[in-house]
Amino acid sequence: MAVIKANEADVRLLARLMRAEAEGDGQLGMLMVGNVGVNRVKARCLDFEDINTINRMVYQSPGGFEATQKGYFYQRAREKEIRLARKSIGGERNHPASYALWFFRPEGSCPEQWFGQWNTGRFKSHCFYTPTESECQSVFETF
Repeated sequence: MAVIKANEADVRLLARLMRAEAEGDGQLGMLMVGNVGVNRVKARCLDFEDINTINRMVYQSPGGFEATQKGYFYQRAREKEIRLARKSIGGERNHPASYALWFFRPEGSCPEQWFGQWNTGRFKSHCFYTPTESECQSVFETF
């Protein structure tokens, strides 16, 4: 059962984003990017109050993803990324991205905070940042 609305085009779009942002971090890294994407669609807070579809989430500007804003969002989704996108849309969560709304790839260690949000951990090259429950209850709601 999906935790957000998604048609086949949405699944493929999320899969492309996952590949573009985290292919080098393997399947788990791509799943974590999927977690962040799904969380942004679910969120009704902070920078994501009006982000209610996968398409709006992927192309959000400002505040969106480097892949879509810096031009490396050109590769098609392969079957493995499509399967991973379906898992994310289905509600699979992976720590440290379980409730994260942001991630980035620092050159060194993860800062404790990033734009006022707390670091929840690192996976390979990406650091993940999660709002507090009081800031964004909708991200923490069960499916």
